[in-house]
Formats: sequence, structure tokens, C-alpha cells
Amino acid sequence: MKIVLLCSNKLNQIALANKIANNFNLVGIVVEKPKKKKKRFSFVQIREKIWDRTIFYSIRKAWNEMQAYYKTNYPDFPQTDKTEVVRINSSETIEFIEKKSPDLLMISGTSIVRNEILNLPIPKGIINLHTGLSPYIKGGPNCTNWCIAKNKFHLIGNTIMWIDAGIDSGNIIAAEQTILNGNESLSDLHIKVMEHAHDLYCRAATKIEKDFKNCSNVGQSSIANGTIYYSKDWNWKNKLSLMRNFGKMKNTIVSKKYREDFQKTKIINL
Repeated sequence: MKIVLLCSNKLNQIALANKIANNFNLVGIVVEKPKKKKKRFSFVQIREKIWDRTIFYSIRKAWNEMQAYYKTNYPDFPQTDKTEVVRINSSETIEFIEKKSPDLLMISGTSIVRNEILNLPIPKGIINLHTGLSPYIKGGPNCTNWCIAKNKFHLIGNTIMWIDAGIDSGNIIAAEQTILNGNESLSDLHIKVMEHAHDLYCRAATKIEKDFKNCSNVGQSSIANGTIYYSKDWNWKNKLSLMRNFGKMKNTIVSKKYREDFQKTKIINL
């Protein structure tokens, strides 16, 4: 089974590319690398940036430590054909995919994929990795952080879905909660969620390769009503809530309520 991966150039995506290459016939990678634009920031945005580097530094530090972990273990993309594009839906992407003629197209960490790609005739389809538990938690900038901020530790997890034009809204192949023990630092937690995400993605690809006809295709509305969180709403109030709730994580994870909420959450097994 030939695979093409569409991803960003973040270090966790480089790690994912290596894991896919180690387990499958990864014939090509398209890396989305948008041009940096000069922005004019409002007073509120400047204030948020200052607070991110001071009051909320632990949140920023945790993500950077996760990236450093992957840089150490996976310093570069695997040895396969690779192209960089400014926009993932560009003609260059289409031409690269058509040239490689993959059986499966895997997406992770790009901007929203549009019909230019969705309408391509890929024999086994197009799948997406969502580092959040759909349909419960969707959006950005980071679903794990939203779960902590909203005191929904039982919804920390990952989803593999057949992609559509919406925001993390495609039919689900697999959705699992990430197992926590309550002793994780914030960076440990992010690494654990990301490692789980990569593992689940590779297991889903194996299922598609070996047992395509029996892959799940579950509509999200048949599971539950979820919430879409937006990056523009990730403000100081939610960051402060994350820090408060994370300080109580160990007690939360061992509580009866957590166990009950964890058990009653519907997941989709491979």
C-alpha cells in the first residue's frame, strides 16, 4: 500500500513521518510551510503574548519540551520524496499526489484540506489525525489544553477519521482516550498524548491495509454532541483555568467521577 503524507514542518509531524516510513511504504511527503506575514497586533494581543512568556510560561514551556523530545529522537524527515508548499491545497500538492498515485492519503497538522484534494480518486481514501477525542472535543489550538482548562480530563485522547471539508468532523475510524496516571508533568502529558496519537494513526493505517472492508465509518452525530473550540478564544481566562485544574490533576484522575466519566465516554475501537 503506497502512502502519501500531508503535514506541517513541526517536529512532532517529522516524528510521525518517520514512524509511518518505518511501518509502511511512504512514497512521498508534502510539507505545508506558509510564508510568515508581518502582523499588526492589538493591545490585547500584545498583552496576551507578554503573559504567555511570563504568567503562563509553563504552558508554553511544556509544548516546547515536547518538541525538543521529538527533535532529539527524530531530527529530520525520513528519506523519501518530499516537497514543500506554501498552501496545502495548491496545484503543486495536487501534481505531487497524482504523480505518486498513492493508495492512501494521510493528513496531519495542515490547514483545512479543501475539495481540490478531497475530490482526488484515492483508492483507499483520505484520513486525518485529530489530537483530540471527537466528537467531544474539536478545534484548536490544542485540544489537550482545552480538556484541562474545562476540567474534562476524561476526554483527553485522539481520533482517526475519514476526512471531509469540516473542522474535525469526518466519520470516525478509531477514537481512544489517552491513559493517564495523574503523575505526569504538563510536558509529559503532551508527549504521552502525541505518542498515543502516532500509535493510533499507524494502527489505523494497518487496519486499512489489511482489513479495509471492515474499517469503521461512524458518523460523529451518532455518538454525541461535541464542542468546537477556537484559537481566538484561547485567552488568559482559559489559560489560568488550565493551570488551576492541572494542579489538581492527580486527585482528579483517581476520583470516582473521573472513572465514571471515562467509562461512559463512547469510543470507537479498531
